[in-house]
Amino acid sequence: MADFHQHGSVATLHNLTRPPVAEIERQLASFAGTRKITLILPSLYSELEGPALANIVDTLAGVDYINHIVIGLDRADADQFAHAREYFSRLPQAHDILWNDGPRLREIDAALAAAGLAPAEPGKGRNVWYCIGFALASQNSDVVALHDCDILTYSREMLARLLYPVANPALPYLFCKGYYARIAEGKLNGRVSRLLISPLLRALQKVCGPQDYLDYLQAFRYPLAGEFAMRTAILPTIRIPSDWGLEIGVLSEVWRNLSNHAVCQVDIADHYDHKHQPLSPEDASRGLSRMSVDIAKALYRKLATDGVVFSSETFRTLKATYYRTALDLIEMYYNDALMNGLHVDRHAEEEAVELFAANIVDAGQVFLDNPMETPFIPNWSRVNAAYPDLLRELREAVAADNA
Repeated sequence: MADFHQHGSVATLHNLTRPPVAEIERQLASFAGTRKITLILPSLYSELEGPALANIVDTLAGVDYINHIVIGLDRADADQFAHAREYFSRLPQAHDILWNDGPRLREIDAALAAAGLAPAEPGKGRNVWYCIGFALASQNSDVVALHDCDILTYSREMLARLLYPVANPALPYLFCKGYYARIAEGKLNGRVSRLLISPLLRALQKVCGPQDYLDYLQAFRYPLAGEFAMRTAILPTIRIPSDWGLEIGVLSEVWRNLSNHAVCQVDIADHYDHKHQPLSPEDASRGLSRMSVDIAKALYRKLATDGVVFSSETFRTLKATYYRTALDLIEMYYNDALMNGLHVDRHAEEEAVELFAANIVDAGQVFLDNPMETPFIPNWSRVNAAYPDLLRELREAVAADNA
């Protein structure tokens, strides 16, 4: 029996009856007549060499309700950019590739850096930020969706269900987050969401007391999902984090800018698999170790803006509370997996929790040492005010690269 439970202040749109994707797409094609849809694909060049992106592009080639596809391409030289243009040429929709490492976009980035407005570090956040800027510069969309390019289980249904809540004019939603079960090859995945986010949010509520923001985050079934859609009108005021806190940062911006009644989450897949990051316990600058630090800092910063006071003692208490909560959840996840014939390595799960517990304190110390750190890239409203010609220059640079 399908789950129809509504939890928290964010509406959950389930997949109760498995409606045919053809019917959802028919309605989307109708909505797209008055609400043009843009899809953003942030990609590393290396993903062009893997099976996931090939399937995504082949799938998108059969989707007729997308008006414009914006591809952000990172880590590509001139020959690789030329290959990318050929690779994506089979898309029938209007599409543009942002060659982020090309001379034209590097020149724009240098001009923004001189004004203190450029992203501080390379990565997905920077890629997405420039893609959003280009989507705004193009002035041809009412709805923008974004998803990663490493989804191995990608399908037309996934995209259609993600877009439907914000494309349908009969629904009130301005922002939609996808969710799914992280199951693949007989294993229960999603370690950071299960073993860091869930117990950390519970621990923060115990240590810091009731917080509406924490209630809001806990309403999301998969807060780290990289798939979301929104009305284009809210993009200029959304700030994009430059580190691994991207998904939590976007949810925090939505919390700051929108009523919860304008926010929803939607079931987009029965199972989901993508490229897995290493735990990297020996190197806190990469992998899930780096991700856990950045996510924890993002949560601390947001709570501090709401008046929560942190100290070294707070973080030591938080570590102990988190650790006990995470171990209890490991037991629940193990039992759930056993009931469903899935594999969970309890030893590896506890090792991950031990690493995350240490990183919770490390992130807290970094936060205390530099409480004024601003990892967010300025929003496009600020950039446009400081540099009114920037969006035109960005649009012209991308057009020249793609000519």
